[in-house]
Amino acid sequence: MRDTAGTLSRVEVQRIGKVLVGGAVGELPTVLIGTIFYREHKIVRDHARGIFDKASAEKLIVQQDELSDATGVPCMVDVVGETSEALQKYIEFVSSVTDSPILLNGPTAEVRLEAFKYAVEIGVKDRVVYTSINYTVKEDEVLRLRELGVRNVLVQAFNPRNPWPKGSLEMVLGSGDGKGLLQYARDAGATNILILAPVLDVPYIGVAATTLETLREKTSLPVGLAPCGVVAKWCVDTNRRDCREILTAGVLGYVQAAGANFIIYGSIRKAPRVFPVCALIDSMIAYSRRREGIRPLVRSHPIYKFLIRAR
Repeated sequence: MRDTAGTLSRVEVQRIGKVLVGGAVGELPTVLIGTIFYREHKIVRDHARGIFDKASAEKLIVQQDELSDATGVPCMVDVVGETSEALQKYIEFVSSVTDSPILLNGPTAEVRLEAFKYAVEIGVKDRVVYTSINYTVKEDEVLRLRELGVRNVLVQAFNPRNPWPKGSLEMVLGSGDGKGLLQYARDAGATNILILAPVLDVPYIGVAATTLETLREKTSLPVGLAPCGVVAKWCVDTNRRDCREILTAGVLGYVQAAGANFIIYGSIRKAPRVFPVCALIDSMIAYSRRREGIRPLVRSHPIYKFLIRAR
């Protein structure tokens, strides 16, 4: 599916909480998603019980919101919890600090479902993205999500049997008699579905860009990826720490130009280095697309809020 200009086709525009994601390249800015409470996050004192430094956590979340407001780049918070007890505490805290959407990210279906049930109970279900439906999904997880009234789901396209674009597409859409993850998400009742393309290492980012385009064209749903972690690891492993920021910026620009509707950029503490870069790239993409009749759908787009105001 290509538009008349020969560029990446338009995908469905979805509203998750206050954030719009999707559309044709140049219509909406890339949604940036910072991760908090992950295994190595020093603000967490006990990952099993969800004990953390609340002042530090609030500072990081507010900082991301302020950068989002200043640049026009929308944001979400990827909340990682190792147990349902911890994840419930994190969700309650984060939802009290910000009105941005929240990715509810747990290691097992049991952990995720217990935490999502709690999100329903405290009234934040509509801005929570269940993260994720993936190759380990079972019918009972889908049934429970449907009972809980899930609306927003992230689908992970990673296919352990075939990590290439064709394999990711088969994982999402299904092949032969096998049901794809997209159908599982719809069976669960999801109306907003984000698709995450896999990233295995630095050279694979090029493959991930191709996967983005394939998934975008075949599903017409918002697509994204998480490329920054592998860049950071490669810089450490190859003793290139001094150029990590510029290399990360290059990767961000590459995947934005490839049509990423959202990017999970890693630790939320990186927000000051990520938001200006992506705002500038979004502005350049939007300016270029004007020649093809594509206009930003919102006045808060970085081309107006970041690029023009900065002049």
